[in-house]
Amino acid sequence: MKGEELRKLCDASGGRFLVAGRDYAQSRLVLVGAPMDWTASFRPGSRSGPQAIRTASQGLEEYSLSAGKTLFDALFFDAGDLLLPTGDVASSLAMIEKAVHIILEEGKFPLLMGGEHLVTLGALRAVSRRFTRPAVVQLDAHADLRSHYLGVSYSHASVMYHVITELGLELYQYGIRSAAEEEVSFANEHTQFYPFHVLQPLAETIPALKGRPVYLTVDIDVVDPAFAPGTGTPEPGGITSAELLAALKQLAGLELVGMDVVEVAPQYDPAGITAMLAAKAIREIILDKAA
Repeated sequence: MKGEELRKLCDASGGRFLVAGRDYAQSRLVLVGAPMDWTASFRPGSRSGPQAIRTASQGLEEYSLSAGKTLFDALFFDAGDLLLPTGDVASSLAMIEKAVHIILEEGKFPLLMGGEHLVTLGALRAVSRRFTRPAVVQLDAHADLRSHYLGVSYSHASVMYHVITELGLELYQYGIRSAAEEEVSFANEHTQFYPFHVLQPLAETIPALKGRPVYLTVDIDVVDPAFAPGTGTPEPGGITSAELLAALKQLAGLELVGMDVVEVAPQYDPAGITAMLAAKAIREIILDKAA
């Protein structure tokens, strides 16, 4: 069974997301931790993100006032954290791809908890095999369009470059407020690039995304560090936590086929508000896709 195959890739001993079910077969959505930060260039620690998000989720209500639904009615499963080989980027991406492929093959919704942003590439390799013409929606402070960074080609700073050049996917970028000059030139030629803002450009482009498969990647640093300090590369001038949740509500009407929330690095946030925001964002998606 595919569920057993996925379990062999994961360590489920670290607890579960709030009221996650224990029946993989009946689940509509599957949570998987991707505790990888092998290419972190400023502040490492996002490998601890998945467990911090699970812990923070215990402080949430099962009921969402915004969605008008409860997690008790959601069919979702927390598979635990992938047993990624420390420091091995290629093997880690291959394992992430395999896990997402297993989930998609059974018609379920994969939701990754990172981990650095490079984990998205592994997920999108699986998504691009499963769906025709998927679009990628990126909420992020950084463009992540470098061809190389610090001497390596596969990096959290280059993940979206590979999404374009390796997978040929259409990329919509929102909230970007930090990029090298060459990244902006690349974005203007190869992506749908909407710097600084999220809600307004998202509302304007939703019609172009309707009717096609969409993968959503949320780098928590799209949110201003005043609201989400626990991340590896904080960038002032971002959106509020309320704007992030409003953006997720805007996206709920699309044909989302997968998602990740990445770059939560809890050791830089003693109050735990970053992990709490990530957990609440994940709760809203669970309720949209599995309840």
